[in-house]
Amino acid sequence: MTERFLDRVYDARTADETETLYDKWAASYDDEVGENGYITPDRCASALAEHMPDQSKPILDFGCGTGLSGLALRLAGFEIIDGVDLSADMLARAREKGIYRDLRQIEAGAPPIETPGSYDAICAIGVIGAGAAPIDTFDLLMNCLAPGGLFVFSFNDHALAEPENEARVTSWTEQGKAELLFKEYGDHLPGLGMKSNVYVTRKT
Repeated sequence: MTERFLDRVYDARTADETETLYDKWAASYDDEVGENGYITPDRCASALAEHMPDQSKPILDFGCGTGLSGLALRLAGFEIIDGVDLSADMLARAREKGIYRDLRQIEAGAPPIETPGSYDAICAIGVIGAGAAPIDTFDLLMNCLAPGGLFVFSFNDHALAEPENEARVTSWTEQGKAELLFKEYGDHLPGLGMKSNVYVTRKT
C-alpha cells in the first residue's frame, strides 16, 4: 500500500525533518495531491501571467517540489523557469518533467540566488506555512527581488490560521516596501475541503 502524507504534512517539524518527509513523499506526491484536486499552482500561474505580460523573462520557482508548479507556469506561457528545493528526491522528479532551465538543491534559510534582481518574478506556491517554510521566507524572497519585481505566493487555510503570516505581508505594504496587486481566496485541495489565498505583490 502506498504511504500517504497529506494527513501529516502540516505538522510542525525541523528543516531536516521536512526535507526527509519530502524525500519520502517524492514518488507518490503527484498522485496524492492530484487525487485531491490540487489547484493552487494553476491559480498562482494565472495570477502571475495577468500581471507579467512579458513571459519570456526568467522566473524562479522556489520550493518547486516535483515540478507541478513549474508545469502550471509553463502552461500559463512562462518560458524560462528555474527551480530550487530542499529535497533532492523531489528535484529528481521535477527534472523528469523537462520544464526547468536549471534545478538546484538549497539549504533551509539560505538565499536562493546570489544577486538580487536576477529574476523578474519569484514564485512560492504552496511553500510558506505550517509544516513547510516559515514566514521569514517571505522576507528572504522579497529581498531577492529588484524594485518592480513580482512575487506570487499562496497561504493555505493552515497558514491563514496563523495571523503572523498575513501580518508580514501587511507590514511590507504598509511600510511602502511592496504593493499588493492581487489577492484571491479559492480552492487549494478541494478533495480535502481546503482553500488558499493567492497573492501577487510588487516590490517597490
